[in-house]
Amino acid sequence: MTADAVGGVLTYALDLATGLARHEVRTTLALLGPAPSEGQRRLAAAIPGLRLVETGLPLDWLAENPEVAETTAREISDLARRHGADLVHLNTPALAIASFESAVVSVVHSCLASWWAAVKGGPLPADFRWRTQVMAQGIAASDTLVCPSSALATEIERIYGRRPAVVHNGRAPAELPPHGARPHFALTAGRLWDEAKDIATLDAAAGFTELPVLAAGPTTGPNGSRIELRRLQGLGPVGPSDVRALLARRPIFVATALYEPFGLAVLEAAQAGCALVLSEIPTFRELWDGAAVFVPARNAEAFGRALTQLAAAPERRAILGAAAKERARRYAVEAMAAQMLEIYAAAAGRERRRREGAAA
Repeated sequence: MTADAVGGVLTYALDLATGLARHEVRTTLALLGPAPSEGQRRLAAAIPGLRLVETGLPLDWLAENPEVAETTAREISDLARRHGADLVHLNTPALAIASFESAVVSVVHSCLASWWAAVKGGPLPADFRWRTQVMAQGIAASDTLVCPSSALATEIERIYGRRPAVVHNGRAPAELPPHGARPHFALTAGRLWDEAKDIATLDAAAGFTELPVLAAGPTTGPNGSRIELRRLQGLGPVGPSDVRALLARRPIFVATALYEPFGLAVLEAAQAGCALVLSEIPTFRELWDGAAVFVPARNAEAFGRALTQLAAAPERRAILGAAAKERARRYAVEAMAAQMLEIYAAAAGRERRRREGAAA
């Protein structure tokens, strides 16, 4: 399995490896891009049967040209062969452009073309075009394609002409203390530098409410993107235990995203029983309809007003928090692992029959 330590893909991969280990599946996790933190290494070390390999290879969306992307894909193919993988799970389909000896299941957690359509609009710039072409080749070459939401699957089908299966992400809920009283702040968490998170709108929204709004996460990305926080109280990059400590206080959790293939941070907040204030985008509606307050995207004043109203209504906040926690039960590691195992078995079976037919 491949992953990177930049966003939520490593969290997804570790959770999935944990679920697979319960079915006696051993996972070799090949990490691309920047090195993981010591905390991430400790989490990986605690998973039975997991071997972490830090490749140092560039991420496909940071590769300088198609040749670099092709070289990375071949390196991953060689790694899978050397480790004797029965199946290859790619968390970026672009890597499927190489030739693999095993069946390849590719999970699309994001793509530049759908990101651009949601965040920028208009024609793709040159560097996005060649990356999208590589992505299209990888999607076509994958034996099976998976998305974490129907909303993203619809976009992938529209752009690339192939409908992925949908397997919602899962998270194991953290142990948290009982509910506190009235929250004294709102919280957002994630890659603050990513324009898709639209932290600029939330920063402006903080000027329309007296409720303190805290933002946990890096403000500078590996691609040079950055966001300056003027009204939000920036906490900087925080580890999982720090995030859990914040969520244990049951703040109002707010996400202003313009583009979100799933949203693990929202799920973690829901598992903690936080009331959710989310942007009105297809993914959030799919996952949290009836268990959150929805606000039109890019509307800073409306977000500020929603936070103020919810902070002043403890009963409604408690109802929303309970609804979010109940909805979060759908997105469990066990369910995710079981569905992926079925997909693996089907893909491996098709590959085995293909090879047997070729040999005959």
